[in-house]
Amino acid sequence: MTDQTRPLSPHLQVYKPQLTSMLSIFHRGTGIALAVGTLMLACWILSLASGPSAYDEFAGFAGSPFGQFLLLGWTFSLFYHLANGIRHLLWDAGWGLDIDAAYTSGYMVIAASVVLTVATWFIALT
Repeated sequence: MTDQTRPLSPHLQVYKPQLTSMLSIFHRGTGIALAVGTLMLACWILSLASGPSAYDEFAGFAGSPFGQFLLLGWTFSLFYHLANGIRHLLWDAGWGLDIDAAYTSGYMVIAASVVLTVATWFIALT
């Protein structure tokens, strides 16, 4: 006889969110954002090939507040996914697997992503 009050398998209501789990979920999300953002890159290339009027239309969209927001998110996703991918490569090599190192490297990934995004946009806008 089983206790019907206990869940049959682990689910999200059982686990507390932790930095490592949130970063893992965010890594998947930024991967999706990169895939979708690549469509914008493809549109840019197609607009270049289609002539000045198509390019002007794309540039108008990319320069709009919404277009800039999408580009900012794509830039952050790129740097986050890169930094966290390097972190995973280090884990695959057996480095940084203890809890303290995992949290430290997680905070470093977040910091690197923000710094690289801000630096890229600063350079691009000046």
